[in-house]
Amino acid sequence: MAALDLLLSLAIPALILTHLLVAPYTKVEESFNIQATHDILVYGTPTNNIYERLSTQYDHFDFPGAVPRTFIGPVLLAGISQPIIAAVGFQYAQLIVRGLLGLFNAGALLVFKSSVKRAFGRSTARWYALLQLSQFHILFYASRTLPNMFAFGLSTLAFSQLIGHPDEKVRAWRYRMAIGNLTIAAAVFRSELAILLITTTLYNLARSHISLRQIIPTFLIFFVLSLVVTIPIDSYFWQKPLWPELWGFYYNAILGSSSEWGVSPWHYYFTSAIPKILMNPLSTAVLIPYALWNAGTKSQAQPLVIPSILFVAIYSLQPHKEARFIFYVAPPLTAAAALAANYIFTRRTKSVSFLLASVVIAGSVVASFSLSTAMLVISSLNYPGGEALSELRNLVTSSSSLDLQTVTVHTDVLSCMTGVTLFGQHPYPPNDPRPTNEIVFTYDKTEDENTLRSPSFWEKFDYVLAEDPNKTIGPWETVGVVEGFAGVEVMKPGTPSKGDIESGQDRVFGRGSLVRKMKGHIRRLTGGWWVGPRMEPKIHMLRKLREGEARRAVTE
Repeated sequence: MAALDLLLSLAIPALILTHLLVAPYTKVEESFNIQATHDILVYGTPTNNIYERLSTQYDHFDFPGAVPRTFIGPVLLAGISQPIIAAVGFQYAQLIVRGLLGLFNAGALLVFKSSVKRAFGRSTARWYALLQLSQFHILFYASRTLPNMFAFGLSTLAFSQLIGHPDEKVRAWRYRMAIGNLTIAAAVFRSELAILLITTTLYNLARSHISLRQIIPTFLIFFVLSLVVTIPIDSYFWQKPLWPELWGFYYNAILGSSSEWGVSPWHYYFTSAIPKILMNPLSTAVLIPYALWNAGTKSQAQPLVIPSILFVAIYSLQPHKEARFIFYVAPPLTAAAALAANYIFTRRTKSVSFLLASVVIAGSVVASFSLSTAMLVISSLNYPGGEALSELRNLVTSSSSLDLQTVTVHTDVLSCMTGVTLFGQHPYPPNDPRPTNEIVFTYDKTEDENTLRSPSFWEKFDYVLAEDPNKTIGPWETVGVVEGFAGVEVMKPGTPSKGDIESGQDRVFGRGSLVRKMKGHIRRLTGGWWVGPRMEPKIHMLRKLREGEARRAVTE
């Protein structure tokens, strides 16, 4: 049975890396940290002419975002990944950077699983692993360079330390370390974790697990340490005195500006986000309530559930809500569900009701894992910008008739929001030696509407990645289309796909092409039936027609 435990443990990092490889591109929410990591790797940290070099080379001066974010995560990722990238090649840099973050979060989950095993037993730890592995969102986002996922590992380590220990001295030390981890996470990465720090502290004070004499010095030490690290580093990179998370708290909580990104009802986290994150409907509807009600698991489940639910309840007062803002509660809530699942499963031979319940729980894990796998496949189709950039570079560099040595590309807003990053634009550092015939790519990400209406603006580009080709000015031809996910379609025999009609005769690149091939094969096998992703054109790859080509196009 030790082999089973090892397999379940190895499955956590393995599945996180699988999610990374299946969906290697990023979205706009991840852009600050991924671009900042690129810039640190490529340009380093200048010690002279600092403002001039940072402001002309670093991406965040051109695209600062709504609020300034900390550079601590990118500095750590760049520093750790640099020797690995030097060994395997810069073209793999984005995968390596994201992989390191994913492995950090995987390590935190494994530490949490180990704490569950020590406190609640081997079989409960197995159920925790099975439930965690069948959840899509945590595995998918673990390697994504969101501020939340830098904080997630710290909060998960904190929860692992909050799980009870038989030795009173060890338990008190672990509680202090949990407070330290949450303090760092809140002060450096995500200020909302201050709420989780408060709810966790109040709960453990109420249960007499820790005293104020232990809490206050621990908090002050880690809080000051966090400020000593974040303020100098972030003030250097932003070139002004700055504590990013204080500014983020002021922007979101005091000014209420986060509401500009959308407002959700107060119950959204409880009725939508938590069920979605935990994936298995039995976890929220049956297992967690049962763990809190059942006398055999109640005392173990309460420390996991109560601080987490209080955090979510208080944070629900913030009008703008996103599921990723409460990812931190997934491990403890999953552990509570595992307590109930294990309690029921170990009694399966005692009654028919326990046996039936065990079968249903086991079946729900299989169903959740299947749904999670389907969601991974579908989610990988949501990055047309990254695919379009990769396909365009391959298309240009493989064209035997191309006589350009420098290619200038404009990427529109949708392209940049769905996968275009500096790693994708420049798959090698600017100072690396290249073959003499290597094509040099330069990129433009202009968003200003007035500039985009000027004919002279478009004259300088050789290629364009555009959501709407009609917004470009001048003679252009579509050399390819990258499609993206647009829902699920059910097709009957003889019914053409909406995506096929819209794409017309344009050549489809990327995963849209794979979906078409798979759909055609399955429809031949099923007599014309298809149930699967519906793909629609998202990014058009446009090539400027040169003078002679433009005249021929007009004549034709």
